[in-house]
Amino acid sequence: MRIAVVFDTPSPDWSPDQHMGAMNEQWTNRAKVEPDMEYQVAKSLQKTGHDVMLLGVHDDLRDMSARLAEMKPELVFNATEAFLANSELDYLVPALLEAEGYRYTGAPPLALLVTRNKGMSKKILAYHGVNVPSFRSWRVGESVPSEINLRFPLIVKPLAADASEGISQASIVRDIGALTERVQFIHDRFAQAAIAEEYIEGRELYATMIGNGANVQILPTVEMVFDKAGSRPEDRIATQSAKWDMGYRKRRGIRNVFARKLPKAAQEKLTAACYASYRALWLRDYARIDVRLTEDGEVWFIEANANPYLSYGHDSAESAHKAGMRYDVFIQRIVDEAMARDL
Repeated sequence: MRIAVVFDTPSPDWSPDQHMGAMNEQWTNRAKVEPDMEYQVAKSLQKTGHDVMLLGVHDDLRDMSARLAEMKPELVFNATEAFLANSELDYLVPALLEAEGYRYTGAPPLALLVTRNKGMSKKILAYHGVNVPSFRSWRVGESVPSEINLRFPLIVKPLAADASEGISQASIVRDIGALTERVQFIHDRFAQAAIAEEYIEGRELYATMIGNGANVQILPTVEMVFDKAGSRPEDRIATQSAKWDMGYRKRRGIRNVFARKLPKAAQEKLTAACYASYRALWLRDYARIDVRLTEDGEVWFIEANANPYLSYGHDSAESAHKAGMRYDVFIQRIVDEAMARDL
């Protein structure tokens, strides 16, 4: 098939041929440096026999539209995570693809918007009977009142950020004063609303899902473990450093491993929460659901990632491999799911 891999790039003037050259160069040096995710996806599609065009987007959707009109792809593999280097605008690319009638992989604009808003997604899932932590949110300019009906400690996050951006050990607060300071920090640093959720003590689990309709599959669950964590909540949360800083992870004994077998009742609750979240949030083709499993076996929804990282060796690809899908098969499965579903 003709497949266009669309992704956000800091190089707005690069042509598809330049990106293809960069992909080949990164692939040649992959033993030393991990190739960019979009290049891994494109190389995998090439290996599976597809005719691939690499189309980077930064600040000009008209260029993307013109190049797609020239190529006439049968499918667009949407690997964008931002527009204008702003992750909150990631929905614009699939919105244009949809408006122009292209079939594309992954979540539609509505799902991207809803899942990015941590408060909105929790309200929807609470309506559908999924456990969500109690929370409050404050728009930029709004102040925290002197009393709130939440149980401390709380974890404070940017309302619409992803990849744990804005989450650090300082995100855990234990009183109104600390809450007020952290909310103000989020407003000032990220220029967006802040959300404060009741901290849920428990195991940090990530469930990648793939498929549509009645054929949605939950891949083997990944757990973030904290081997050297102390008794404080700050030591057992998925901060930005805990996810992405390899030196920090090593010093803190933080590892992502396949979760040890869950008790039957807990597994049933995890499965029910994942399926309910996937459907209620209008996710499709693939996504990841992040939950916490408490000591008493309760599953609490934390957030959904509508377009999780797909690079080889990372959580979603590793879960697929554990399920029997090598990387090329995993990427092809996403293509197949996108082609098989109704638009």
